Amino acid sequence: MTDLIILFFITFSAALLGVVPPGLINITAAKISTQKGKMNGIIFAIGASLIVLIQAFVAVMISKYLYHNQEIIDALLKIALIIFGVLAIYFFIIAQKKKEKRIRMVKVTKKKSFLKGILLATLNVLPIPYFAGLNALWNVSDLMEFTPEDIIIFILAAGLGTFAMLYMYVFYFDKSRAKSSHFSKYSDYILSVLMVVLVIITLIRIFYNQEIIE
Repeated sequence: MTDLIILFFITFSAALLGVVPPGLINITAAKISTQKGKMNGIIFAIGASLIVLIQAFVAVMISKYLYHNQEIIDALLKIALIIFGVLAIYFFIIAQKKKEKRIRMVKVTKKKSFLKGILLATLNVLPIPYFAGLNALWNVSDLMEFTPEDIIIFILAAGLGTFAMLYMYVFYFDKSRAKSSHFSKYSDYILSVLMVVLVIITLIRIFYNQEIIE
């Protein structure tokens, strides 16, 4: 029981820290909070976190069976490269369209925010190699074995840790109204630049993986 508690907290902490740097999901959560209200931001975070549960499970399977198969990791990175490139263009176009528009609260259904969280989290495949790496590290360190209990705890901790940090983003931008207005105005530009950075990082990782394969 003690081992499971330790596994939960170290995975929870790692998942939480993994969402600290500005990324597609947390910036979008903050953007929704500023434009559509705190509750919609939370609903978005719930949708995204549910997908993280699935991604964490996939990561465990990769770590268990395919972690040393660099071709699999390379394929995931190439998929991510295409997605980030398309999203970079998309967010830039959206930012240009609303450039002259006044930023205001937009009334939307919570269902749309939930589905948006699911969609963007599904497109964001980078958590899979991240959680696969964590899983492999915990396994090497004897913190985790591939028992059903360990896998369930790992997945739950990954999802809850992600949600906790997303909630912090939503809460912070909801409380900081002055900053939120300024952030909302430029949020799509921020997301576009962020996608370009992720494209560069992914290209570097693909090049590194190809060297390993060769």
